[in-house]
Amino acid sequence: MRAITSLSNLRPGSSGEVVSLQAWGLARRRLLDLGLVPGTRVVALRRSPSGDPTAFFIRGATIALRREEGRQVLVRPV
Repeated sequence: MRAITSLSNLRPGSSGEVVSLQAWGLARRRLLDLGLVPGTRVVALRRSPSGDPTAFFIRGATIALRREEGRQVLVRPV
């Protein structure tokens, strides 16, 4: 079993399964609306040249999250 980490720690090309969210209020609502619910598989696609944001493939769509947002999503690397 792999250790739980934050979504922002996934390297491009790797994937993880959402375990929980560490966000509250509107930030939590936004992440849930993007489909980041427990059990969802997320693939890190690419990181911008400056290192932030990072593009992720989730539920058939590509989204971009800032590092700070990605830190609020805990994932289990798969």
